[in-house]
Amino acid sequence: MKKTIITIGILAAVIFLIALPKLNLFGNRDKAPQSGTTPTGPPPPLPVNAVVLAPAKLDNRLLFTGSILPNESLELRAETSGKISKIYFEEGRQVKKGQLLLEINDDELVAQLEKQKHNRKLNQDIEYRQRKLLEKDAISQEEYDNALNRLNTTIADIKLLEAQLAKTRIHAPFDGTIGFRFVSEGAYINSNTTVATLYNLNPAKIEFNLPGRYSTQVRAGKKIRFTVENDPKTFEGEVYAVEPQIDLNTRTLKVRARADNPDGVLLPGQFVRVELILETIENALLVPSEALIPDLQGHKVLVSEGGKAKEQRVEIGIRTDREVEILSGLKAGDTVITTGILQLRPGAPVRITVVNQQN
Repeated sequence: MKKTIITIGILAAVIFLIALPKLNLFGNRDKAPQSGTTPTGPPPPLPVNAVVLAPAKLDNRLLFTGSILPNESLELRAETSGKISKIYFEEGRQVKKGQLLLEINDDELVAQLEKQKHNRKLNQDIEYRQRKLLEKDAISQEEYDNALNRLNTTIADIKLLEAQLAKTRIHAPFDGTIGFRFVSEGAYINSNTTVATLYNLNPAKIEFNLPGRYSTQVRAGKKIRFTVENDPKTFEGEVYAVEPQIDLNTRTLKVRARADNPDGVLLPGQFVRVELILETIENALLVPSEALIPDLQGHKVLVSEGGKAKEQRVEIGIRTDREVEILSGLKAGDTVITTGILQLRPGAPVRITVVNQQN
Protein backbone atom coordinates (compact mmCIF):
# COMPACT_ATOMS: atom_id res chain seq x y z
CA MET A 1 0.00 0.00 0.00
CA LYS A 2 2.78 2.32 0.93
CA LYS A 3 4.63 1.53 -2.29
CA THR A 4 1.52 2.28 -4.30
CA ILE A 5 1.20 5.79 -2.79
CA ILE A 6 4.88 6.56 -3.50
CA THR A 7 4.49 5.35 -7.08
CA ILE A 8 1.42 7.61 -7.60
CA GLY A 9 3.33 10.61 -6.19
CA ILE A 10 6.27 10.04 -8.49
CA LEU A 11 3.96 9.83 -11.51
CA ALA A 12 2.19 13.07 -10.52
CA ALA A 13 5.52 14.90 -10.19
CA VAL A 14 6.66 13.69 -13.61
CA ILE A 15 3.36 14.80 -15.22
CA PHE A 16 3.64 18.30 -13.54
CA LEU A 17 7.21 18.79 -14.80
CA ILE A 18 6.17 17.82 -18.32
CA ALA A 19 3.21 20.26 -18.26
CA LEU A 20 5.08 23.15 -16.57
CA PRO A 21 6.44 24.78 -19.80
CA LYS A 22 2.95 24.82 -21.27
CA LEU A 23 1.42 26.48 -18.20
CA ASN A 24 3.88 29.49 -18.46
CA LEU A 25 3.20 30.42 -14.85
CA PHE A 26 6.18 32.76 -14.48
CA GLY A 27 6.27 34.20 -18.02
CA ASN A 28 9.23 34.19 -20.39
CA ARG A 29 11.62 36.99 -19.48
CA ASP A 30 13.75 36.39 -22.53
CA LYS A 31 10.99 37.32 -25.00
CA ALA A 32 10.87 40.79 -26.63
CA PRO A 33 8.30 43.31 -25.27
CA GLN A 34 4.87 42.99 -26.78
CA SER A 35 3.47 45.64 -29.09
CA GLY A 36 2.27 48.81 -27.26
CA THR A 37 4.93 48.82 -24.51
CA THR A 38 7.14 51.94 -24.15
CA PRO A 39 10.66 51.35 -25.43
CA THR A 40 13.55 52.66 -23.45
CA GLY A 41 15.84 55.47 -24.78
CA PRO A 42 15.56 59.27 -25.47
CA PRO A 43 12.20 60.69 -26.69
CA PRO A 44 11.96 61.78 -30.35
CA PRO A 45 12.28 65.54 -31.17
CA LEU A 46 9.04 67.50 -31.10
CA PRO A 47 8.21 69.25 -34.40
CA VAL A 48 7.67 72.99 -33.81
CA ASN A 49 7.40 76.27 -35.69
CA ALA A 50 9.82 79.10 -34.98
CA VAL A 51 10.73 82.62 -36.00
CA VAL A 52 14.21 84.03 -36.53
CA LEU A 53 14.47 87.49 -34.99
CA ALA A 54 15.54 90.44 -37.10
CA PRO A 55 15.32 94.23 -36.43
CA ALA A 56 12.08 95.71 -37.73
CA LYS A 57 10.25 99.05 -37.76
CA LEU A 58 7.70 99.40 -34.96
CA ASP A 59 5.02 102.07 -34.66
CA ASN A 60 3.76 102.70 -31.14
CA ARG A 61 0.13 103.39 -31.97
CA LEU A 62 -3.19 103.95 -30.27
CA LEU A 63 -6.66 103.31 -31.70
CA PHE A 64 -9.58 105.70 -31.28
CA THR A 65 -12.85 106.66 -32.93
CA GLY A 66 -13.70 110.12 -34.19
CA SER A 67 -15.54 112.22 -36.74
CA ILE A 68 -14.73 114.19 -39.87
CA LEU A 69 -15.25 117.95 -39.85
CA PRO A 70 -15.11 120.38 -42.77
CA ASN A 71 -12.10 122.61 -43.09
CA GLU A 72 -14.46 125.60 -43.02
CA SER A 73 -18.25 125.85 -42.91
CA LEU A 74 -20.85 128.55 -42.27
CA GLU A 75 -24.50 129.36 -42.73
CA LEU A 76 -24.99 132.04 -45.37
CA ARG A 77 -27.17 134.88 -44.05
CA ALA A 78 -27.88 138.42 -45.20
CA GLU A 79 -26.84 141.39 -43.07
CA THR A 80 -30.01 143.31 -43.86
CA SER A 81 -33.70 142.66 -44.46
CA GLY A 82 -35.40 142.71 -47.82
CA LYS A 83 -36.82 140.78 -50.74
CA ILE A 84 -34.51 138.50 -52.72
CA SER A 85 -34.15 139.83 -56.24
CA LYS A 86 -31.66 137.30 -57.63
CA ILE A 87 -29.95 134.01 -56.63
CA TYR A 88 -26.71 133.32 -58.49
CA PHE A 89 -25.68 129.90 -57.15
CA GLU A 90 -26.78 126.32 -57.74
CA GLU A 91 -27.08 123.75 -54.99
CA GLY A 92 -24.16 121.35 -54.65
CA ARG A 93 -21.88 123.39 -56.93
CA GLN A 94 -18.41 124.79 -56.33
CA VAL A 95 -18.03 128.54 -55.75
CA LYS A 96 -14.98 130.78 -55.57
CA LYS A 97 -14.08 133.24 -52.84
CA GLY A 98 -15.74 136.61 -53.54
CA GLN A 99 -18.27 135.18 -55.98
CA LEU A 100 -21.71 136.89 -55.83
CA LEU A 101 -24.29 134.44 -54.49
CA LEU A 102 -27.44 136.46 -53.77
CA GLU A 103 -28.88 139.97 -54.12
CA ILE A 104 -31.60 141.70 -52.11
CA ASN A 105 -33.74 144.40 -53.70
CA ASP A 106 -31.75 147.64 -53.39
CA ASP A 107 -33.72 150.10 -55.54
CA GLU A 108 -34.31 152.55 -52.68
CA LEU A 109 -30.67 152.58 -51.64
CA VAL A 110 -29.49 153.01 -55.23
CA ALA A 111 -31.77 156.07 -55.61
CA GLN A 112 -30.51 157.62 -52.40
CA LEU A 113 -26.93 157.01 -53.47
CA GLU A 114 -27.54 158.65 -56.83
CA LYS A 115 -29.03 161.69 -55.05
CA GLN A 116 -26.06 162.04 -52.75
CA LYS A 117 -23.62 161.79 -55.64
CA HIS A 118 -25.35 164.80 -57.26
CA ASN A 119 -25.16 166.65 -53.94
CA ARG A 120 -21.46 165.84 -53.72
CA LYS A 121 -20.86 167.41 -57.15
CA LEU A 122 -22.76 170.53 -56.14
CA ASN A 123 -21.04 170.83 -52.78
CA GLN A 124 -17.62 170.31 -54.36
CA ASP A 125 -18.28 173.30 -56.67
CA ILE A 126 -19.49 175.43 -53.76
CA GLU A 127 -16.47 174.49 -51.64
CA TYR A 128 -14.15 175.38 -54.53
CA ARG A 129 -15.71 178.81 -55.01
CA GLN A 130 -15.77 179.57 -51.30
CA ARG A 131 -12.11 178.60 -50.98
CA LYS A 132 -11.15 181.00 -53.78
CA LEU A 133 -13.16 183.80 -52.18
CA LEU A 134 -11.55 183.06 -48.80
CA GLU A 135 -8.11 183.42 -50.39
CA LYS A 136 -9.13 186.93 -51.48
CA ASP A 137 -10.66 187.69 -48.07
CA ALA A 138 -14.03 188.12 -49.81
CA ILE A 139 -15.81 185.86 -47.29
CA SER A 140 -15.31 184.88 -43.69
CA GLN A 141 -13.69 181.68 -42.50
CA GLU A 142 -17.03 180.59 -41.06
CA GLU A 143 -18.74 180.71 -44.44
CA TYR A 144 -16.00 178.57 -45.98
CA ASP A 145 -16.14 176.09 -43.08
CA ASN A 146 -19.89 175.66 -43.60
CA ALA A 147 -19.36 174.88 -47.29
CA LEU A 148 -16.59 172.39 -46.46
CA ASN A 149 -18.74 170.72 -43.83
CA ARG A 150 -21.62 170.23 -46.28
CA LEU A 151 -19.20 168.58 -48.73
CA ASN A 152 -17.74 166.26 -46.09
CA THR A 153 -21.20 165.34 -44.84
CA THR A 154 -22.29 164.42 -48.35
CA ILE A 155 -19.18 162.24 -48.82
CA ALA A 156 -19.91 160.49 -45.52
CA ASP A 157 -23.53 159.87 -46.56
CA ILE A 158 -22.31 158.29 -49.81
CA LYS A 159 -19.99 155.93 -47.90
CA LEU A 160 -22.86 154.98 -45.59
CA LEU A 161 -25.14 154.19 -48.51
CA GLU A 162 -22.41 152.18 -50.25
CA ALA A 163 -21.97 150.13 -47.05
CA GLN A 164 -25.71 149.54 -46.85
CA LEU A 165 -25.75 148.48 -50.50
CA ALA A 166 -22.93 146.01 -49.84
CA LYS A 167 -25.09 144.38 -47.16
CA THR A 168 -27.77 143.62 -49.77
CA ARG A 169 -25.37 141.20 -51.48
CA ILE A 170 -23.97 137.91 -50.22
CA HIS A 171 -20.51 136.92 -51.52
CA ALA A 172 -18.70 133.65 -50.89
CA PRO A 173 -16.20 134.21 -48.03
CA PHE A 174 -14.02 131.30 -49.20
CA ASP A 175 -13.77 128.63 -51.89
CA GLY A 176 -16.16 125.79 -51.23
CA THR A 177 -19.28 123.80 -52.05
CA ILE A 178 -22.79 125.17 -51.60
CA GLY A 179 -25.29 122.89 -49.88
CA PHE A 180 -29.06 122.98 -50.22
CA ARG A 181 -30.69 126.41 -50.29
CA PHE A 182 -33.66 127.23 -48.09
CA VAL A 183 -35.02 130.33 -49.85
CA SER A 184 -36.31 131.28 -53.29
CA GLU A 185 -36.25 134.43 -55.39
CA GLY A 186 -38.92 136.86 -54.20
CA ALA A 187 -38.79 135.64 -50.60
CA TYR A 188 -38.45 138.22 -47.82
CA ILE A 189 -35.47 137.48 -45.57
CA ASN A 190 -33.76 139.05 -42.60
CA SER A 191 -30.51 138.53 -40.73
CA ASN A 192 -31.87 135.40 -39.03
CA THR A 193 -32.77 133.64 -42.28
CA THR A 194 -30.40 130.89 -43.38
CA VAL A 195 -29.97 131.00 -47.15
CA ALA A 196 -27.70 127.93 -47.51
CA THR A 197 -24.59 126.38 -45.99
CA LEU A 198 -21.13 126.72 -47.53
CA TYR A 199 -18.50 124.02 -46.94
CA ASN A 200 -14.79 123.90 -47.64
CA LEU A 201 -13.83 120.20 -47.67
CA ASN A 202 -10.15 120.27 -48.57
CA PRO A 203 -8.35 119.57 -46.36
CA ALA A 204 -10.70 117.61 -44.11
CA LYS A 205 -10.41 117.83 -40.34
CA ILE A 206 -10.48 114.72 -38.13
CA GLU A 207 -11.53 115.20 -34.52
CA PHE A 208 -11.13 112.55 -31.83
CA ASN A 209 -10.70 112.23 -28.07
CA LEU A 210 -7.92 110.35 -26.31
CA PRO A 211 -7.34 109.56 -22.61
CA GLY A 212 -5.75 112.42 -20.68
CA ARG A 213 -2.76 110.28 -19.68
CA TYR A 214 -1.41 110.65 -23.20
CA SER A 215 -1.48 114.46 -23.06
CA THR A 216 2.32 114.73 -22.83
CA GLN A 217 2.84 112.42 -25.82
CA VAL A 218 0.54 114.10 -28.33
CA ARG A 219 1.48 117.33 -30.06
CA ALA A 220 1.19 119.04 -33.42
CA GLY A 221 3.00 117.14 -36.15
CA LYS A 222 2.08 113.62 -34.98
CA LYS A 223 0.98 111.35 -37.82
CA ILE A 224 -2.33 109.50 -37.92
CA ARG A 225 -3.91 106.87 -40.15
CA PHE A 226 -7.64 106.42 -40.34
CA THR A 227 -10.41 104.61 -42.18
CA VAL A 228 -14.04 105.49 -42.83
CA GLU A 229 -17.06 103.22 -42.94
CA ASN A 230 -17.58 101.14 -46.08
CA ASP A 231 -14.21 102.13 -47.54
CA PRO A 232 -11.17 99.81 -47.29
CA LYS A 233 -8.75 102.63 -48.13
CA THR A 234 -6.46 103.90 -45.36
CA PHE A 235 -6.02 107.68 -45.23
CA GLU A 236 -3.19 109.60 -43.63
CA GLY A 237 -3.23 112.87 -41.73
CA GLU A 238 -1.30 115.03 -39.30
CA VAL A 239 -2.24 116.48 -35.93
CA TYR A 240 -2.35 120.28 -36.08
CA ALA A 241 -4.02 121.25 -32.79
CA VAL A 242 -4.58 119.83 -29.30
CA GLU A 243 -7.18 121.29 -26.94
CA PRO A 244 -5.24 122.84 -24.01
CA GLN A 245 -7.66 121.39 -21.46
CA ILE A 246 -8.72 117.93 -20.37
CA ASP A 247 -12.47 117.47 -20.15
CA LEU A 248 -13.41 117.26 -16.46
CA ASN A 249 -16.30 114.86 -17.07
CA THR A 250 -14.67 112.34 -19.42
CA ARG A 251 -10.99 112.97 -18.58
CA THR A 252 -10.22 112.98 -22.27
CA LEU A 253 -8.29 115.35 -24.49
CA LYS A 254 -9.68 116.63 -27.79
CA VAL A 255 -7.35 116.42 -30.79
CA ARG A 256 -7.73 117.61 -34.37
CA ALA A 257 -5.80 116.55 -37.46
CA ARG A 258 -5.87 117.48 -41.13
CA ALA A 259 -5.93 115.15 -44.15
CA ASP A 260 -5.81 115.96 -47.86
CA ASN A 261 -9.23 115.57 -49.49
CA PRO A 262 -8.86 116.71 -53.12
CA ASP A 263 -11.64 114.41 -54.37
CA GLY A 264 -14.06 115.30 -51.58
CA VAL A 265 -14.55 111.66 -50.51
CA LEU A 266 -14.19 112.58 -46.83
CA LEU A 267 -17.50 114.15 -45.84
CA PRO A 268 -18.32 116.03 -42.63
CA GLY A 269 -20.01 113.82 -40.07
CA GLN A 270 -18.43 110.55 -41.21
CA PHE A 271 -17.42 108.10 -38.48
CA VAL A 272 -13.71 107.27 -38.54
CA ARG A 273 -11.37 104.84 -36.82
CA VAL A 274 -8.15 106.64 -36.03
CA GLU A 275 -4.71 105.15 -35.50
CA LEU A 276 -2.42 107.63 -33.75
CA ILE A 277 1.33 106.95 -34.01
CA LEU A 278 2.99 108.11 -30.78
CA GLU A 279 6.52 107.09 -31.78
CA THR A 280 8.39 105.04 -34.36
CA ILE A 281 11.18 102.62 -33.37
CA GLU A 282 13.35 101.78 -36.36
CA ASN A 283 15.20 98.68 -35.05
CA ALA A 284 12.86 96.85 -32.71
CA LEU A 285 12.98 93.11 -31.95
CA LEU A 286 9.48 91.64 -32.15
CA VAL A 287 8.19 88.18 -31.24
CA PRO A 288 4.71 86.79 -31.92
CA SER A 289 2.38 87.19 -28.95
CA GLU A 290 1.82 83.42 -28.76
CA ALA A 291 5.53 82.83 -28.10
CA LEU A 292 5.48 84.84 -24.85
CA ILE A 293 5.09 82.88 -21.58
CA PRO A 294 4.01 84.94 -18.53
CA ASP A 295 4.95 83.82 -15.02
CA LEU A 296 5.38 85.27 -11.53
CA GLN A 297 8.82 86.67 -12.31
CA GLY A 298 7.80 88.36 -15.55
CA HIS A 299 7.97 86.87 -19.03
CA LYS A 300 10.00 84.25 -20.84
CA VAL A 301 10.25 82.55 -24.21
CA LEU A 302 11.60 79.26 -25.52
CA VAL A 303 14.43 79.42 -28.04
CA SER A 304 15.91 76.66 -30.11
CA GLU A 305 19.61 76.21 -29.41
CA GLY A 306 21.57 73.20 -30.58
CA GLY A 307 18.40 71.29 -31.40
CA LYS A 308 17.02 71.69 -27.88
CA ALA A 309 14.53 74.03 -26.25
CA LYS A 310 16.05 76.63 -23.98
CA GLU A 311 14.18 78.90 -21.59
CA GLN A 312 15.09 82.58 -21.90
CA ARG A 313 13.80 85.40 -19.67
CA VAL A 314 12.92 88.63 -21.47
CA GLU A 315 11.83 92.19 -20.76
CA ILE A 316 8.96 93.35 -22.93
CA GLY A 317 7.95 96.78 -24.22
CA ILE A 318 5.22 97.82 -26.63
CA ARG A 319 2.45 95.38 -27.52
CA THR A 320 0.67 95.37 -30.86
CA ASP A 321 -2.28 93.23 -31.90
CA ARG A 322 0.02 90.39 -32.99
CA GLU A 323 3.52 91.05 -31.66
CA VAL A 324 5.44 92.12 -28.56
CA GLU A 325 8.59 94.23 -28.44
CA ILE A 326 11.56 92.62 -26.68
CA LEU A 327 13.71 95.13 -24.78
CA SER A 328 16.26 92.67 -23.39
CA GLY A 329 16.98 88.95 -23.23
CA LEU A 330 17.12 88.25 -26.97
CA LYS A 331 19.19 89.40 -29.91
CA ALA A 332 18.88 89.45 -33.66
CA GLY A 333 19.30 85.96 -35.12
CA ASP A 334 17.82 84.07 -32.17
CA THR A 335 15.30 81.38 -33.08
CA VAL A 336 12.17 81.72 -30.96
CA ILE A 337 9.76 78.76 -30.78
CA THR A 338 6.14 79.71 -31.48
CA THR A 339 4.25 76.37 -31.29
CA GLY A 340 4.22 73.44 -28.90
CA ILE A 341 4.96 75.72 -25.95
CA LEU A 342 2.85 73.69 -23.49
CA GLN A 343 4.47 70.36 -24.43
CA LEU A 344 8.08 71.55 -24.23
CA ARG A 345 10.40 71.58 -21.25
CA PRO A 346 13.84 73.16 -21.09
CA GLY A 347 16.33 70.79 -22.71
CA ALA A 348 13.70 68.88 -24.71
CA PRO A 349 14.77 68.04 -28.28
CA VAL A 350 12.98 69.97 -31.01
CA ARG A 351 12.79 69.81 -34.77
CA ILE A 352 12.05 73.07 -36.55
CA THR A 353 9.49 72.45 -39.30
CA VAL A 354 8.56 76.00 -40.27
CA VAL A 355 10.91 78.95 -39.93
CA ASN A 356 9.60 82.49 -40.46
CA GLN A 357 12.31 85.05 -41.16
CA GLN A 358 11.23 88.46 -39.85
CA ASN A 359 11.61 91.46 -42.12
